[in-house]
Amino acid sequence: MGNGKYEVPTESLRWRCDPESYGFQCTDEIEPLQTLIGQDRAIRAINFGLAMDKKGYNIFVTGITGTGKASAIKAHLERTVAWRKDVDEAARDWCYLHNFTDPDRPRALSLPKGRGRAFRDSMERLLEELKAALVKAFSGQEYESRRKQLSDEGQGRRGEIFSQLEEEVNKQGFTVQPSPAGLVLIPLVNGKPASQKEYLALPQEVKKEFEARQRELMKLVNESVKQSQDMEKEVGEQLQSLDKQVADYAVSRLLNDLKTEYDDCSQIVEYLDEVKDYTLNHVDLFREQEGQSTPIQVNPLAGASREQDSFLPFRVNVFVDNGETPGLPIVIEAHPTYANLFGRIERRPVLGAYITDHTMLKAGAVHEANGGYLVVDARELISNQGSWEGLKRIIKTNEARLEDPVVQFGFFAPQGLKPEPIPTDLKVIVIGDQMIYQLLARYDEDFWELFKVKADFDSQIERNEENLKAYAAFICRCCQTEDLIPFDRTAVAKVAEYGARLVGDQHKLSTRFGLIQEVCIEASYWAQQKESSRVYAEHVRKAIEEKVYRSNLIDERIRDLITEGTIMVDVDGEVVGQVNGLAVYDLGNIAFGKPSRITARTYLGRDGVINIERESQLSGKTHDKGVLILSGYLGAKYAKNSPLSLNASLAFEQNYEGIDGDSASSTELYAILSSLSNLPIKQNLAVTGSVNQQGKIQAIGGVNQKIEGFYDVCQAIGLTGDQGVMVPHQNVKNMMLREDIVKAAQEGRFHIYAVRTIDEGIEILTGVPAGELKKDGTYPKGTVNYLVLQQLRQQAESMRSYSVPAPN
Repeated sequence: MGNGKYEVPTESLRWRCDPESYGFQCTDEIEPLQTLIGQDRAIRAINFGLAMDKKGYNIFVTGITGTGKASAIKAHLERTVAWRKDVDEAARDWCYLHNFTDPDRPRALSLPKGRGRAFRDSMERLLEELKAALVKAFSGQEYESRRKQLSDEGQGRRGEIFSQLEEEVNKQGFTVQPSPAGLVLIPLVNGKPASQKEYLALPQEVKKEFEARQRELMKLVNESVKQSQDMEKEVGEQLQSLDKQVADYAVSRLLNDLKTEYDDCSQIVEYLDEVKDYTLNHVDLFREQEGQSTPIQVNPLAGASREQDSFLPFRVNVFVDNGETPGLPIVIEAHPTYANLFGRIERRPVLGAYITDHTMLKAGAVHEANGGYLVVDARELISNQGSWEGLKRIIKTNEARLEDPVVQFGFFAPQGLKPEPIPTDLKVIVIGDQMIYQLLARYDEDFWELFKVKADFDSQIERNEENLKAYAAFICRCCQTEDLIPFDRTAVAKVAEYGARLVGDQHKLSTRFGLIQEVCIEASYWAQQKESSRVYAEHVRKAIEEKVYRSNLIDERIRDLITEGTIMVDVDGEVVGQVNGLAVYDLGNIAFGKPSRITARTYLGRDGVINIERESQLSGKTHDKGVLILSGYLGAKYAKNSPLSLNASLAFEQNYEGIDGDSASSTELYAILSSLSNLPIKQNLAVTGSVNQQGKIQAIGGVNQKIEGFYDVCQAIGLTGDQGVMVPHQNVKNMMLREDIVKAAQEGRFHIYAVRTIDEGIEILTGVPAGELKKDGTYPKGTVNYLVLQQLRQQAESMRSYSVPAPN
């Protein structure tokens, strides 16, 4: 029986894009693409998530790499910001101020966008003006005169107190002299202070009298000293009051002007009142010359010395500055470490220790995106310790606490600040893949509540006129953004064919525009090498071939091993129980097909089909399932009236690594049928296809790579004109074969067959009709099924005879 009825027409081996279908000659005649192609589902989900202002409606974007997820998110965020009218209210500046009550707890200040920097500059000007005004006020003649007057008055009153004390003491025969221990009373002998020797020489009665009077006079001395101290304190308070009055006069005008400017912010007014109190209580800071400060030696290992800022309470830390942000903030954090996301508290070494203050607080991406949108990569987010849990905490509490990351992990932080938390209102967009989404959805109990919107980017779109035009517009945009040579419409058609090849479907196009752009860039390079003013189809073809060549070293080495006979694969002749199977090796940047010899041996027994790969622990679960299905097929078809007496061992010859997938199950079944029927199988054909228990062939993946892999081996060994590949009929639409293979098929040098059932496939492989079941339960004599059934019945009889007990 001929195989012509199963052979795939050559026009079905590859979809060809007709360049004449485009209404232009070159891409410089059309407009570049401005929107995404074919992602309506994802775009609707993103728009919904961005529009929802309810808690938990954050967005998780899924899709394989290169589908334009990040570009789409950024473009949609920019458009969303453009039509929102509340941008000025949502995007605000945030500052941290000195806390006069508790310096370790800096205060957070919210201001309209752009005013944070202005307030900081105002405080810097205020400080300079205060320095100048107070220095001038304290150096005035009137102030000096009043201060001297108060000092002189105090000195005079102090002199009167001690004059009266001296007079009274002299009357009692003593004089007052200062000593390190304070004022002491010295007895007078003959009108002069007595020395110790003179005093000791006095009679005992006289000394007792002196001592009695001395005790009484010491009370007067102590009282006088106390009066002097009280007077000095009073003078000090008068001088301090004078300083405050002078400072208040100089400070009030400046502060009142600033309070008037920010009278719409009660928090700033309160802060300025505290600044005034601090200034009046620390006027000595302003008595020093302008710019003078007290130096502090820093740890020499940390670098140059640094000065202590005596005017720290005046410093405003503009924590988040949205003054230059157009619309709402859009922050794309590429490296979401804990510090990059949630900010950090910086420190500087001083005298062997580390100190910090409110000016050393640095914002993270969460603070910068507050009021707007934060975009992060899921894989990076999860791989950085503490980042995922910290982001969830902010979403749940709607506030961002600036904390040292070591505290989060249970360690001690030197001199830690506890800044006032900042309330947050932001939309979080996480970009990941389907696997990460499923893992989080399954194992993170908070995930569903925090990310209620899923935007799934498809990797393929329908091949229709609209999308083909969009492909051309995308290529036009690549030419503009990447400065490429314009593409001729023949090149555009070839790129479209490459898009169909990427998804392995004649009726679809790939949306992995990152890969499409790579081909465009490389095609432009090859056009430049040929000094062409346009990119044509041959340049695109060259780019694709070179891209494969750079990565297919392993493919060539395996093919060499097959050609030289190290790996045994026959591409001609006939062998019983031996079939060429096809597998795909996926190395990440390239996938290629490789033929493998699959053999089956059948013999008497009742163990059924034995999978040698499974017994040697080289088989995956899917492959095991495929082999087990074979027993179901054999039993249902050939053992309805008698037990299935069969041992069949299956092996992938020269396979020393793991194998998985069920795409070889039909191949294994063909080998078993060949062994049972003793009909040889043509080795010039390779087979791929899954099978169910009813004997129907099922679709498989990687059909293009599998066909091309066997073709390359046949070409290396030598094409005979009758070689080919047998595939499931469902995979015909997936064929986007290389042009050289299509050409070989057109010339009759290579053949592609598509089958629906095992019976169709065994007819092609053996050249013998499979045979249809007759009403009497038998198959036509000489057919494959007849020979198989006869063999199985003979084995059943043999097993029955072995099971008869021996006579006594």
